[in-house]
Amino acid sequence: MIPAAKLDRLLDRFAALEAEMASGASGEAFVKLSREHAELSPVIETAQAYRTAQIQLADTEAMIDDPGSDSDMRVMAEQERADLRAQLETLDRTLKIQLLPKDAADDSSAIVEIRAGTGGDEAALFAGDLLGMYQRYCSMQGWKTEIMSLSESDLGGFKDATLEVMGRGAYAKLKFESGVHRVQRVPATETQGRIHTSAATVAVLPEAEDVDIVIHDKDLRIDTYRAQGAGGQHVNKTDSAVRITHIPTNTVVAMQEEKSQHKNKAKAMMLLKAKIYDAERKRVDSVRASERKSLVGSGDRSERIRTYNFPQGRVTDHRINLTLYNLARIVGGDELGEIVDALVAQDQADRLADFEAQQ
Repeated sequence: MIPAAKLDRLLDRFAALEAEMASGASGEAFVKLSREHAELSPVIETAQAYRTAQIQLADTEAMIDDPGSDSDMRVMAEQERADLRAQLETLDRTLKIQLLPKDAADDSSAIVEIRAGTGGDEAALFAGDLLGMYQRYCSMQGWKTEIMSLSESDLGGFKDATLEVMGRGAYAKLKFESGVHRVQRVPATETQGRIHTSAATVAVLPEAEDVDIVIHDKDLRIDTYRAQGAGGQHVNKTDSAVRITHIPTNTVVAMQEEKSQHKNKAKAMMLLKAKIYDAERKRVDSVRASERKSLVGSGDRSERIRTYNFPQGRVTDHRINLTLYNLARIVGGDELGEIVDALVAQDQADRLADFEAQQ
């Protein structure tokens, strides 16, 4: 059970937050207070329900122990005690999950980068399938998406694609998609009916907000050049494409999708911030590696996480040994949530076991 002292500290901190916000905090300080308040609100709701159930259980047990209680009242009280104990057990688990150390970026929007890997044109077609899968899944979550950049292949697939996903909590779910996705199927160009294995890599970055990371103008080198490939007449007439280099980290991003240099620069800066923010988070995580255990691996792009086997109609997530036989609906995006939810649940269970072991 959660110690009473810990509940007291939670309730006291929430009251202090509300007092600070009401005192007229502004700017970055108010943003930080608001974030912590929003994160604590559901925890406090559970904590208050937990406290109420504890009080009710104590009153019920006092009634059972009271020799003056008649037999009918005692029978009813014993049933109520059983119900309250079950309720407390559920609330205790919910509260422990809510108190687990949280990834600071979980509430963020996300940027999803998809790149065709081994397999040539078939890998590019698979990258296009993954892009469609994520767009559909995000739509079902109520998140908005916008294509930031696309590089098409000869057969209609994509060599690489960058998708912005705008919605609270997008990163918390999509982060489990980082890694190598492998596909096994007969390509449309295969005349002998042989099954080919191809791959695409997915990297999911939390979208950095201005309060998360500061990039100084003096640390940037910005180059403009003429866009290459499809794009209309502006391609050969204006230097609309933008390449930005963050000199301290040697991080380079380029954007040419928009006709406007200003829009390309804005998109490039968004992607640059996300990359630098993600790199810093990974650096901090590596320092804390001995204190944390991650269910789904490092999320490194070289790590194979999932196989889509079309001849057998199955999808296997290798991190949690989950195999489903609804491949078409998963690749279509309609049932990708079944895998994502399983990964989130297993991650919570794993971290909860660590949390309880430390109590």
